[in-house]
This record gives sequence, C-alpha cells and structure tokens, in this order.
Amino acid sequence: MTSQQHLTIALLIGTPGTTWGGMEKHTADLAGALASRGHCVHVIAHPSYRDRFPGAVHFHPAPLQLGRRNPWLNFVIRRRITKILPDVLHAQGNKAAQLVGSIRSDIVRLRVGTVHGIKSSHKAFNRMDKVIAVSPQIFKVLQHPCKQLIYNGIALSGNLSPEQIDMAAVPGNTLNVIAIGRLEPVKGFQTLIKAWAMRTDSLPQAHLTLFGDGSERKKLEQLISELGLDDVTLAGFRTDLNSIYKRAQLTVISSEREGFPYVLIESLLAGCPVISTPVSGPQNLLPAQALSQDHEPGSLADLLSATLGNLTALKKAEEPAIAFARDKLTLENMTDETEKLYFDALAVRQNTRN
Repeated sequence: MTSQQHLTIALLIGTPGTTWGGMEKHTADLAGALASRGHCVHVIAHPSYRDRFPGAVHFHPAPLQLGRRNPWLNFVIRRRITKILPDVLHAQGNKAAQLVGSIRSDIVRLRVGTVHGIKSSHKAFNRMDKVIAVSPQIFKVLQHPCKQLIYNGIALSGNLSPEQIDMAAVPGNTLNVIAIGRLEPVKGFQTLIKAWAMRTDSLPQAHLTLFGDGSERKKLEQLISELGLDDVTLAGFRTDLNSIYKRAQLTVISSEREGFPYVLIESLLAGCPVISTPVSGPQNLLPAQALSQDHEPGSLADLLSATLGNLTALKKAEEPAIAFARDKLTLENMTDETEKLYFDALAVRQNTRN
C-alpha cells in the first residue's frame, strides 16, 4: 500500500530493557517499515533499545524499568508525547497501553494498541480507539468493539550463497533440531530437554541446539549434565538466524504460552518444518500431527519420536502453512494492514467530528 499522506506516528514499548523478544522485534520492524514509506516515526522505549532501531526512526529514551503507576515514568511519557504530538499513538503490549490510556484526545488523534499475548486481563486496552491482535486466539478473547487481526510478519530474505551459510553453527553428519528463544521459564526449554532425553532410542542420530540467552542458562546447563546429554548444545544468542534455519531439519517450539511466535514465521519462510506445544500461532497454522497433546515432557517426547522417524511426511503436511507464511506473514503485509488501519480509523474520526 502507498499513500500520499504522511503521518506522525509514535510507538511505545513498555518493557524494561532487559530482554529483546517478539514484541520488541515487531516494534522495530514496523517502525523501520513505516519510516521507509515516508511517515515520521518516533519510538519511546528503554534507552538500551536505542541501537535496535534504524536511523530514520526518532528514538526517545524513557525509564521503562519503572512500574506502570510510577509518577515519574508517567510524567516522562506524557512529556514525550506532548512534544511529538503524533497523529497515531501506538502502544505495544499491556504496560504501554496503560501508560497511554490517559493521554488526552487533543494531543493524539488516534490511540492504537497491539496485544501480543493472552493475559488474565486486557482492560488496559479499553481506552484505545483500535486494538490489534497478532493471533486468532488473542482476537477471540478480546472484548474491544474495534479489534482487528493483523499477523506478525518478517522481511523476506533472498537465497543464501554457500559462503553465507554458517557451517559451524550446528554439527554436521546428523539431523539438526533447533529451538530458539529467551532462556526463560515461559519458553519451556527444561521441558524440551527432558523430552529429548526420553525420545525413542531407535531414531536416526540427531542433535538439539538451543539458541538464546537468559536467566535459566545455568539451570539448563545443569539439567543437560544431569541427564548425560552430549547431543544437546546451548549456542547462545545470535542476531542472524537465516543460515541456522537453512541448516536445520526441524524447529521445536516448547513454550508454555505465546502470542504469535516469530520463530514459527522464520522457520516456515525458510522451509524448515516445525513441531510445537499447543500454543497460539502453531495451533492456527500447523497440522495436528505437528502439535503435542499438552505441555508435558512425555507428550513432547512422543511428538519428537514420531517426527524424527518421518520428517518427509511432516514437511509435506506443512506445505499449506509454508504457503500461508509466504503470502501473509511478511513485513510488507503487516505494514500494509497496519497503515490501512491507521488511515481508515483516522478517516472515521474525522467524519464523526464533521
């Protein structure tokens, strides 16, 4: 979509700057894409995120490590927004939605919120003019009268040359299984490692590599040692995973909960099949044979065993999901739909006032 009208857009991330996950990546990608279309894009976020955004995006640091009810944080956010005077103020996540909920309509023409995960309450979004859900499950539970489903999307990458593929990232002469994410309890990596130890002995030789860092690293290292697993590696955090997906035969998502995981999109766009626990995103796109019955190690072990014994069948079954990803789960499509939402909602507000 192209437009002759350029907007001033402010995006707010409420996270405290300690991790970089799907919501943060979503915001950085969207901000850069909107700026490339000529919009004046501002981002308000923790100062540690400054280098994550392209130069075309105006970055405004704020002490987001403080609680959402902290008077100083609320003062800083209001001051930043009053200075920017955006046409669209877009809150990413619950904390951001609560922070911008009290911003007056004479300062901001349109308040938008994106819900990235299912919470016990989404009341923080009640004061938004429009609410975006990143998955059908989230869309279904939202009670907001002006909600819209817009999937996460990533930029399509070209084919990698042999020189661009990192051959050392995963071992050779084996089936490579990968898992990617923050090493935090919500990602279920302890469950995955236990399941790996329980899989059927008669399967082809395989190696599990986990990419990411976080607070659970030492616990995971200890668990790997206790189980005597020499076919599991913690490879640390990496920014460019394209070559990893190209070298892998299978991606595993073991999360306890998700909004719409970028790992799913990236893997499908690379043509790498995925299996998962029953979380939002995979439940929408993947066939039943790619999902475990629950979040227990035994169920995931059974799924691993069945999958590694017949990867060809899984890849065939996931062809529709791969096609859907290439059509819908792109950064261009996500930006098109978000930009259209902005313009449509602003037009409705203008007509109402007239």
